[in-house]
Amino acid sequence: MGFRVSTVHSRAPRGLAAPLVRVEVHIGQGLPTFIIVGLPEAAVRESRERVRSALLNAGFEFPAGRITVNLSPADLPKAGGRFDLPIAIGILVASGQLPPQAAEGREFYGELSLNGELRETSRLLPALLAGVAAGSRELILPAANGLEASIVQGAGLRLAGHLLQVCAALRGAAPLPLPSPLALLPDGDLPDLADVRGQLAARRALEIAAAGEHALLLIGPPGAGKTLVAQRLVGLLPPLALAEMLEVASIASAAGGRPAPRVSRPFRCPHHTASV
Repeated sequence: MGFRVSTVHSRAPRGLAAPLVRVEVHIGQGLPTFIIVGLPEAAVRESRERVRSALLNAGFEFPAGRITVNLSPADLPKAGGRFDLPIAIGILVASGQLPPQAAEGREFYGELSLNGELRETSRLLPALLAGVAAGSRELILPAANGLEASIVQGAGLRLAGHLLQVCAALRGAAPLPLPSPLALLPDGDLPDLADVRGQLAARRALEIAAAGEHALLLIGPPGAGKTLVAQRLVGLLPPLALAEMLEVASIASAAGGRPAPRVSRPFRCPHHTASV
């Protein structure tokens, strides 16, 4: 049966951080069982059925025996479907269907469909930034996350659309493609301070705050123009530097949104009735 133990690397979502996770797979004797330990949330526990179906429908043999998957460190909560691909690769390596060195020096991310396709994985940008910063591993992720990969622009990023593509690359048969170059979205017409009539004191305060990077507090009755003036601050500020753009995109990704590689600074306008 080949190697019975394997270790594959991935990263867990934890705000803007992305701690490294070791996906350890052991195939032992006993009644057929598939267990995942290491504080997995419901989406991670359900990966058992997705991984089983994906392996079978991709033409692999699902090993008979007691399969134990340990997501280490054990005290770190694991969430999302990103661990489907590393679990599947770990099973293939432990069962001898992939070479023992296939997972070395690589990190894997991606949710699997039942037929083995790799689907888009949310909150992935912080993990890619952390993986590229580590600099010692190749990162394999779904092709549907090509936007995040283009933002990071790391030399070790590889995109795949199916489990079979990943396995072919791990065997050295066909390399995985690199992400496309970053394409910045046009900002369009930014709010212009020239739209504000009057409000000389507020306009002057806005200009001073923008030039000196000061905080600004606008106080007045409803309809006085506080929001109108505040929206124009974006048009006074310089474009985002690359590091700032990555930070803004990471916040959007960690919140579950789609990171947009824009060069203009974001403006958030929560309603005054929003809870803490």
